[in-house]
Amino acid sequence: MSDAALEDTHPNIAFWVKSGGWIEGVRDGHVDSFVSALDDGGLVWQGDEHYETLDEAFRALDAGIAEWLEGSG
Repeated sequence: MSDAALEDTHPNIAFWVKSGGWIEGVRDGHVDSFVSALDDGGLVWQGDEHYETLDEAFRALDAGIAEWLEGSG
C-alpha cells in the first residue's frame, strides 16, 4: 500500500504517525486491545480485543484517533 493510499483510506492514522504518534498492534492473548494509538504522553486510544478483519481494526483506529484529536484540540 502506498502512502497516498493510506492517507486516502485512513487519513487520521497517516496524520498521527507523521506528527510523531505511533500505533501498536498486539495479538498475544495478554493484552486487552488488538490495536492502540500512543504518543509521548502514553496511551491515547485503545481498541477492542478482537476485530473480524484488519480493515475493521484500522477503521476503528482511524475513528478513535479522530475523536481524540477533536477532544484535545
